[in-house]
Amino acid sequence: MARISPNGRVRRTPFSDGVEAAGVKGYTVYNHMLLPTVFESFEADYHHLKRHVQVWDVACERQIQVKGPDALRMIQFLTPRDLDKMTADRCLYIPVVDAMGGMLNDPVLMQAAPDTYWISIADSDLLLWIEGFACTQGFDAEVSEVDVSPLAVQGPKSDDLMARVFGDGVRALRFFSCGRFGFEGRPTLISRSGYSKQGGFEIYVEGTENGMTLWNALFAAGEDLNVRAGCPNLIERIEGGLLSYGNDMTRENTPLECGLGRFVDASQLDHCFGGRALKEELAEGSKQMIRPIAIEGDIPPCDRVWPVYADGKRVGQVKSAVWSPDHKINVAMGMIARTHWDTGTAIEVETQDGMRSATVQEKFWR
Repeated sequence: MARISPNGRVRRTPFSDGVEAAGVKGYTVYNHMLLPTVFESFEADYHHLKRHVQVWDVACERQIQVKGPDALRMIQFLTPRDLDKMTADRCLYIPVVDAMGGMLNDPVLMQAAPDTYWISIADSDLLLWIEGFACTQGFDAEVSEVDVSPLAVQGPKSDDLMARVFGDGVRALRFFSCGRFGFEGRPTLISRSGYSKQGGFEIYVEGTENGMTLWNALFAAGEDLNVRAGCPNLIERIEGGLLSYGNDMTRENTPLECGLGRFVDASQLDHCFGGRALKEELAEGSKQMIRPIAIEGDIPPCDRVWPVYADGKRVGQVKSAVWSPDHKINVAMGMIARTHWDTGTAIEVETQDGMRSATVQEKFWR
């Protein structure tokens, strides 16, 4: 596959020097920044993630800061999730939707300081949407992208590594809770979260100049834990049912279609973008939904849309699929029509190498 040519439109990160020294073999572009995709191989990286601990450069998860007396009230208009339970020690996963209820992003919201919130975004130009909304509605709030770059520590040994660098207090963080912990005299925001099902943390590094200092400290502290540089792993994320914005879901899909109904609060639908459309969908039922799918036979790389058929009629599509070494099956996720999304339904997936038999599963493999 052709390499990414360096240019000013694709930004390096505060950790790129460390990533390259660790032998990165592949990148993608995410929020106009480099995101590593593989170090040794997909399968080798997968096995290591499940057994040890990895440090991930996820600086591409850019932080949109909304600051001011109206900050939280303004953010509430962007999402159907009720933000009344937002606190300084809690992170909230929030679907952000347009006027028709279509997904614009699925970020994580945190309170970085009083009247100051960080929206940690997936891959889309959400900054422009939020800035446009803020400047036309007269909110007392400033919107900007701040110099904050997440670094993830993921894997079953992540608690041990983090405690060595930030102190044992970090072990007390619950899932999707957050707090500030000292590193070289700087209070650093850390959350127990991350884009894997193996457990771990995300560290919000403030200031580009501080990136490699923390990177090096984590590797020095974790040598006997078999720490390695890593990245979000395609196999592990599909097994765990972790959605990828721009792949498994786009603006054409609603949160309900994406299986995110628990983040759509009826109490907010009169006050947020897309509320009317989401009300109608709740009343009528979704026409399609993300479902786990097992595909038989050998499959090529899933680098394009794979149409899904049943009885010669198209009933959906797959955009994420890969062989699972642990489960000995091709694991996939696809957007499937209501008529064919029931567990056990037999379908056919059209890959670039031909048709493959497949079955809708009850749940993801995790």
